[in-house]
Amino acid sequence: MDDRPTHPNENRRKAAPSGNSARQRIITDARRHFFAHGFKGVTTDDLATALGMSKKTLYAHFPSKTALLEAVLLDKFREVNADLSGVAVGASLGFAASLQQLLACMQRHMEEIQPPFIRDIRREAPDMFKLVETRRAEIIQRYFGKLLSEGRRTGLIRKDVPVNFILEILLEAVQAIVNPQRMEELGLMPKQGLFMIIKIVLEGAITEKGRQKL
Repeated sequence: MDDRPTHPNENRRKAAPSGNSARQRIITDARRHFFAHGFKGVTTDDLATALGMSKKTLYAHFPSKTALLEAVLLDKFREVNADLSGVAVGASLGFAASLQQLLACMQRHMEEIQPPFIRDIRREAPDMFKLVETRRAEIIQRYFGKLLSEGRRTGLIRKDVPVNFILEILLEAVQAIVNPQRMEELGLMPKQGLFMIIKIVLEGAITEKGRQKL
């Protein structure tokens, strides 16, 4: 056994968070604040205070507030993809059950994001808003595309309309309506607009056999 005395700061060094864990802690806290209060309404001073660290430490991990925003968005989409992949694995449950799980998963993730956040990033960080639109489209194409293809194979989705065409209608409707200006004009929350669009598009694509299973 090594009987050498322990340096007084050794335990503190062992307990100190690694660079990666500190970075993730910043992302997690920023995500909670940004999504609830908006990008503009949360300052780096607010975040540093909430995290119990100096702004210098914060900027050591993220050179700008926009860089932190990008990390937050990528973290969110990573989590969304991981959860939706779990739903896709359960596709053996059948079209109806998989669709319900897919919608429930998306609703859960949408509930985290409040209107001020989407409004702010469109105005204050348009490049990040484009990132949101791009990733959102990728998610719809990937997961709804698989589900629609499976539904079509089992006779629950109409065969007279190509799956790609159904997806294009869905994507265009989401792009045109699920944005701050249109949501405000329609008096809807983003999650309400998204699910109304999905409901309307899918109702037109599902066969009578599919309706009986839903």
